[in-house]
Formats: sequence, structure tokens, C-alpha cells
Amino acid sequence: MKRLIVLPLLALLFGCAQNHFNVPAEHLSTTVKTLGIAPIIIDMSSDIRHPEKEQLIPLIAALNRKYESQLVRKIKETGSFYTVAFLDGDAQQIFNTLYFRSEKRDDATIRYNKYFWKTDELKDFLKKNNLDAVMLLVVSGLTESERVYSNTMLSSRTGDYNYLILTAQILDNSGAVLWEYPNFRESVLSYVPMINLQYPDFNEAEANLSGKANLKFKTIDGIRRTMDVKRRDMLLRDTQESEVYGKQFDYILSFLKFNSNDEKKNSVPVTKPVLPPEQPARPVVITPPPAAPAIPAAPAPPAAPVASPAPAATVIQPAPVDNEIVPARGSTL
Repeated sequence: MKRLIVLPLLALLFGCAQNHFNVPAEHLSTTVKTLGIAPIIIDMSSDIRHPEKEQLIPLIAALNRKYESQLVRKIKETGSFYTVAFLDGDAQQIFNTLYFRSEKRDDATIRYNKYFWKTDELKDFLKKNNLDAVMLLVVSGLTESERVYSNTMLSSRTGDYNYLILTAQILDNSGAVLWEYPNFRESVLSYVPMINLQYPDFNEAEANLSGKANLKFKTIDGIRRTMDVKRRDMLLRDTQESEVYGKQFDYILSFLKFNSNDEKKNSVPVTKPVLPPEQPARPVVITPPPAAPAIPAAPAPPAAPVASPAPAATVIQPAPVDNEIVPARGSTL
């Protein structure tokens, strides 16, 4: 998806230096001490067009349970919140209790599903769990018209593709959205779906000498294997983290890095140290040093004898010049 392509380098240069929360950082650090993370929800009424939707929903729910704890651990490691708690309970029941409405949004070329929640039920939910704020994550379906290329980049297919996307919000007991993903407070707007449920069959088109590849839905097993592909470490060894979920969690974490201790340090004005009251100056008495004992003068040295005048110098006459030419020895070059 063109509009959903991430520019990692630009995001690193511009996104990390900003406050991606919808409220001032000082307010967040003083009001949100305990953050609760609800189990990842699936909006089954969203635009999920897979023909085997009844099998797809339980599969995604099981994968959510499998990998959501990794997000909780990573948020704890950021140090942005005093306490991060993973909430117990059924994800769909939480969704049914708090859900108010949703709408498909197109904000600054970013298309996603926006969710709104019941204020009173949300307030009771936070009070029941002793939370200052809660993070709600929703997996939903979205159909987008895009152009997809083959692996060889020699063929392409433009059409309406069905995706699964992940959105997230942090809300307080008044229903205010303190933070959200996709995030619109970054310099470079970007948003990436979790997985494309469809693909163009270029091999079939080539085999049938057709100029247009048919769109097909991925099989349930194919989706499971794709969502379950493990990330690799620096030594190219498989880890326990899913590539699909890990990428989504990395995007979320890039907008959640916030050190409350540093913000508090920066928000406290620097004051000068309090000095004790000045004391009246005392007169300074300068005592002269004791006089040194007198040293007897040394006797004068005897007078030097008067030197007698030097005899007159003898004048030496120069030798007579010999006009005989003597031949030179050795090279003259």
C-alpha cells in the first residue's frame, strides 16, 4: 500500500524528537501512574471479507493471546509509566462493554478505523481495575484500493485488497484520548497494516496468458503460518517473537517512549542556593613583622694594584708577493 509505506530513516530523524502524546508530557507524568493494557480485541463487525471468516476470527484471537504479553513487557521496559499491568478478562466482553461506535477515517492520507467508547462504562472499568488510564488495541478489517507488484516487479495488479489492521488508544477515566496509533503528531505520517488477506495470482495469469491476475484470499493455514513467522536475532536464529506482531509493537513503542523522571527534572526551575546572612566586616589589623638583627658590614677588599703600561706592539712587515704561478691540484669542477 503506497500510502501505508513506512520511511524508517525519516521517522528516526523526525519522529523520535517529538512528544507523541495528545497531552503535555508533564500532565501525563503526574496523572498516569498505573497504565492497564487490555487484551487485544477483534472487531468482528468490521470490514473482514474473508470467505472463511468463522475460522479466521478464532485464529486471530488465539494469536493475539499468544503474543500480546510481549507488548506488555516492552512497554514496561520503556520506563514511561510507574506501573504497567496486563488486565485479565475476555477481550470480546471488554469490547462489548466499552464500545460505543466506530467510523472509517481518512486523515492526512492515512486510512484506518477510529473507535469511540462509552464514557461512564470506561470510568467504571478504570475504577474497578484501579487504573489511571487504559490501552485498548483493536484488530479490524479494512479494504483499500492499491497496486500490488509481483515478486519479479514485472507485473502488477490494481484492485481492492482486504487487510487486517491494528489500532490502539490510551484513554483516561474522562474518555479523553491521551495517545493513539496511528499517530498524527509525527513529522512523517506512516501506517502499516498487519497483513493483506488477499493476493494477485500472477502465476495463474502467466500460465493462462492472461493480462490480468485474479485476486484470491489466502488460506487459513497460510495466514496462520504468515502470522507465526518468527523474528531472527543478529545470529540469524529464530526468536520467540512474531515478525508480524513484533513490527506492529515496534511502531507503537516508537511513539510511547517517554521518561517521566527526565520530564520532571526538566520542569523544575533551577534555583540559586540560599546563602547565610552576611556578617558585618571586622577591621583587619596588620602587625608589622619583627625587625631582622643588624648584620655587620663586610670589610672592603684591598685595592687592586695599578697595571703597568703594555709594551709597544712590534709591526710585522708582509712577505713579498711571489709572481710565480703554481699549478692547481685536483679537479676544479
